[in-house]
Amino acid sequence: MKNTNVIILSIIATLALFALPQVTLGQEHIGHIDNNPALFNKNAPQLPLYRTTAANPLELPFFEDFTTYSVYPDSNKWSDYQVYVNNTMGNNPISRGVATFDALDWHGIPYDSFSNVNVRYADSLTCRPINLSLNVVTPADSIYLSFFYQPQGNGYFPISQDSLMLYFRTKFGGFVKVWSAQGTTLEPFKQIMIPIRDSLYFDSSFRFRFVNKAALYWSDAIWNVDYIRLDKNRSQSDTTVNDIGFSSDPSFLLNDYTSLPYRQFYSFAAGETAAQYTCSLRNNNTIARPISYGYTAVGVNTGATLKPHAFLSGTADPGESELTFPSYTSVIPFSAIGNYGKAVFENKFYIESVSTSDPADNDTVTKYQVFDNYLAYDDGSAEKSYYLTLYPTLPGRVSVEYHLNKQDTMRGMAIYFGRQIPFAYYKYFNIEIYSALKGVNGAPSDILLYEEESLQPGYVDSINHFWVYKFTNPVILPAGTFFAGTFQPAQSGSDSLYFGLDVNRIGNNHIYYKVLSDWNPSLFSGAVMMRPLFGKDIVATSVTNLNESNTLWSVSPNPALNTLQIHHNSGKNLEFIIRNVQGQVVVKGQATDNQVVNIEDLPPGMYFIKLMGDHKLYATQKFVKTN
Repeated sequence: MKNTNVIILSIIATLALFALPQVTLGQEHIGHIDNNPALFNKNAPQLPLYRTTAANPLELPFFEDFTTYSVYPDSNKWSDYQVYVNNTMGNNPISRGVATFDALDWHGIPYDSFSNVNVRYADSLTCRPINLSLNVVTPADSIYLSFFYQPQGNGYFPISQDSLMLYFRTKFGGFVKVWSAQGTTLEPFKQIMIPIRDSLYFDSSFRFRFVNKAALYWSDAIWNVDYIRLDKNRSQSDTTVNDIGFSSDPSFLLNDYTSLPYRQFYSFAAGETAAQYTCSLRNNNTIARPISYGYTAVGVNTGATLKPHAFLSGTADPGESELTFPSYTSVIPFSAIGNYGKAVFENKFYIESVSTSDPADNDTVTKYQVFDNYLAYDDGSAEKSYYLTLYPTLPGRVSVEYHLNKQDTMRGMAIYFGRQIPFAYYKYFNIEIYSALKGVNGAPSDILLYEEESLQPGYVDSINHFWVYKFTNPVILPAGTFFAGTFQPAQSGSDSLYFGLDVNRIGNNHIYYKVLSDWNPSLFSGAVMMRPLFGKDIVATSVTNLNESNTLWSVSPNPALNTLQIHHNSGKNLEFIIRNVQGQVVVKGQATDNQVVNIEDLPPGMYFIKLMGDHKLYATQKFVKTN
């Protein structure tokens, strides 16, 4: 009977997984990210000193290609900031930078954190007033608004209930919907041409607004908008974009890692440096154009020139192409950085504008190569989540292969967790360090070097995005290959623990996973966002990052039979929640100090209890219910 129950639970778990928006390969899954840490703790854009109003509106032409290093729209052009401006979510964009619409608010969290079953209006992007008064322009001036849009991009596609809509403001103050697109899977960017002919829109306070409607249970339902143009003397056939510009960020200076400690780089710079750098270029015209291009490199720490200004020449064919740049061999002397110092190289790539009408903002892009105390394959942005199928009786392991050029001391691990609803605070896992995995690179058996046990996932609302785990005992690792990852034990509630996945990672993903008996190479592209930390002593992520209380609290007895007593000294009436290992809420209520809770009806097993209230989160406690 017990085996039958396990099989039934496994079937239910499998069906539940397939009900989620995801890509599945065996025990591996890719899911949505449910948050955008790039927006956490960001201040809303400040209004410009000269604010556009009906009395001083913007004048034609209006142009926006979102070529910026800000995550918010330019407040000189836009009056709201719900959308996410970025260089990672667009799939072959018209130029570098897109505005991404999803079901996450301007803080980067779901519009509704408690219900994920609704469909609602989500992000909006509204331009500032534009002068279309009849004493400036008329319907005879043939005014068109054009833009490019794309469903899904590098995230998850919007389903059929979702839509992207465009509204125009009338001279009477209301907004009228003039265009919409229904959710669908990934498509190339498509240009839309909207004529403005109705006299309702000819006013000194004309505005247009993009809005998306999103199914909240699919919060990564992505729409990307790019290259918006509003001007007169246009026609329906005026679809040619006279622009040659960068359409992506350049590759990293390194040939495999995106970052590593400078001492590790310097000891084998020739082997770690890429043979060449690449950057995607897009010629949006219909004819090939000759171009001049190049790049410079400067050591930010010292100001030393690592690569002087020099032009290369080539031809940009219509559409997407790739520019290659030869690598440079100059490096900052090790003595200028020190054994544990941080170094930053500024690599600036540029192309010469082909004409005076060619927008110049997307002709230059800067890439910073950071050497710090970690090893990384990711670029710091997570577009999706990676997780394993784990059943009640099956543990799971995820391990990432790394290499060192010289002996070093590993102090801990930084992990980027994809958020889940409900949050996975009650889940437990271990960090494991191996020198060999059985079957990988011909190894006859696993060689476990270190294990840090009984950890819980954390979600950092900061620019760092990673939760830092400090090892109890530092691990000295020799030069060569090692593996670092997580072990999610059975009966721990750790099934479906989400890890951030950088889908822009190109090349070997270095990921191995184990659910049954063997290690398997991951079949997904992208980098699981785990970063081993080296060098000097590190500081673990403080519970105060979650605004957790330092107030001590406890439960007794543990193990418990029929009742559990909650002890805290807050002086408040707090809320408690008890979850089982599957994360289900089994008991909840209010707790004063020394509150007695009846748990007589709970089945024997392990449980997690969380205390909340007074604008604080108290660290989760674990207890065992006995027979």
